[in-house]
Amino acid sequence: MRRNVIETVMGAVVLVAAGMFLYFAYSGSRVRTVGGYELIARFERVDGIAAGSDVRISGIKVGTVTDNSLDPKTYLAVVKMSIRPTIQLPTDTVAEIATEGLLGGRYLSLVPGADDEMMKPGSVIKFTQSPVDIATLLGKFVFSAADSASKKSEQPK
Repeated sequence: MRRNVIETVMGAVVLVAAGMFLYFAYSGSRVRTVGGYELIARFERVDGIAAGSDVRISGIKVGTVTDNSLDPKTYLAVVKMSIRPTIQLPTDTVAEIATEGLLGGRYLSLVPGADDEMMKPGSVIKFTQSPVDIATLLGKFVFSAADSASKKSEQPK
């Protein structure tokens, strides 16, 4: 009987420690959504961007992606984001999908323009840049290098 009580107490201690770990991990990370006004951007592709992804300006988180959907008429990816109300963006702002490092996660980067007019809630960002696919670029490079090597070996000497 005494062994069962000790095992139960130890199990409870482990569960409390795991709960505290999860609490500190969540509170220490910046996973929470940023409340504010909504903007919309349309991209050809949004590889790696999902609801909850960061929206950053100069590497600083200023918002959160709230939704991704497909426009059935244009087949473009529609990304909705929430931007802090203290951040006012010019109408010529550019939205691009960037990568953290060479193989890191993706986030939505906003590059403010120089227009005097500011975007209003619900505005559409007109200028967007889809992500660069590293695998496709490497494939093109490898196949072009192999193709040029085979052409050199075929040339008469």
